[in-house]
Amino acid sequence: MPNSPRSPSKRILLVDDDRLIVTTLARGLRNHGYTVREATSGEDAIALAQQDAPDIALLDVRMAGLSGLDVARVFRDQLNIPFLFLSAYGDAEIVREAAECGALGYLVKPLDVAQIVPTLESALARARDLRALRETESQLNAALATGRETSTAVGILMARDHIDRESAFNQLRDHARSQRRKIHELSAELITAMETMNAISSEEKKGLPRGR
Repeated sequence: MPNSPRSPSKRILLVDDDRLIVTTLARGLRNHGYTVREATSGEDAIALAQQDAPDIALLDVRMAGLSGLDVARVFRDQLNIPFLFLSAYGDAEIVREAAECGALGYLVKPLDVAQIVPTLESALARARDLRALRETESQLNAALATGRETSTAVGILMARDHIDRESAFNQLRDHARSQRRKIHELSAELITAMETMNAISSEEKKGLPRGR
């Protein structure tokens, strides 16, 4: 009986327009402990991925209709799903296109499941690292945006009330606490209010009506 991989519950989307290959490869992967969903067209693959995103997809490069490259671009740009390519061809041009699409690997058919499991596990580990990196980057960007809002709001209070930075920050913080709100939410509202007042003032200087 095959040995189970380190991550036996990982979900794989297997995509190939050759039903025999799909059936055979899916059976072998299930025997190694993976959960496998099957698609025999690019269109079906996208539909399945939208319903329940897999941990990784194995995509045949050349398929009728949407090719594996087409599906890969959707997975990369819209669904954030990592993928490996499968192909009976190993020419340099296809490998280059696969790399440009962001593939985590390239497997040449015919495939022996026992031999591809290490490659698959390596790709899954790499996908986890990339996902963690993206989450960290997203959190950092959110923190930076929050910091900019708070800094801008503090500057507004300093100019309005003629106070120093520490006093302005304490004023903003205390007001947020009294309303049981987050300081960056209050900062964003203050910035919006100031932008609105500036826009009204600009209209008045131009002699424009404020609107109804």
